[in-house]
Amino acid sequence: MQLDTLLVSIDSHIATVRLNRPDKANAMNATMWQDFRRAFDWIDAQPEARVAVLEGEGRHFTAGIDLQMMMGIAPQIEDPCDGRMREGLRRLILDMQDTLTSLERCRKPVLAAIHGACVGGGIDLICAADMRYCSADAYFSIKEIDIGMVADVGTLQRLPKLIGSQGLVRELAYTG
Repeated sequence: MQLDTLLVSIDSHIATVRLNRPDKANAMNATMWQDFRRAFDWIDAQPEARVAVLEGEGRHFTAGIDLQMMMGIAPQIEDPCDGRMREGLRRLILDMQDTLTSLERCRKPVLAAIHGACVGGGIDLICAADMRYCSADAYFSIKEIDIGMVADVGTLQRLPKLIGSQGLVRELAYTG
C-alpha cells in the first residue's frame, strides 16, 4: 500500500505500519492522520495479514501532533459565530479521535513497537493499540499541557484503563 507518511507492507502474515517522517521526528501531520485510517482499514481487509506492527522510522517513535498542523487549524474553523467555530473544532477533534479508533476497529491485533520519544499524540496513538512493547531507550510524555491544550484525542479516555489509575493519568496530563 502506497501512502505519503506511512510505510505499509505485509510479509509472512505480518503487516507493518511505519511512521515515515524521520526528519520531523515522525510528527503527526494532517496527511499522517488520514494515512492512519487508510492503513488500518486496509490491513483489516487483508486476509493474509494476521497481526499489525506499528513502529517509527528514525530516532524516535513520534514527537506527537505536528505543531505546524495545529497552527493551521484556526483558519480552518474560523467563523464570526463562536458557536459555529466551536462546532467546527468539535468536529475536527471527533475526526481525529475516530482516526485513532481505526486501530481499535482493526480486527487484527495491533502491536506498537516504541523506541525513543513517544510524545503527546503518540501516547494517544499507542493507547489505541492492543499491546505496546518498548525498547530500553523509550520515553513518554503527555506534553499538551505545556502548550495550553487538553489531551483529548484518546489519552484521557484510554490511558486510565491501561495503567489502572485515573489519578496518575491526571497527574501526568496536568504536569506534562
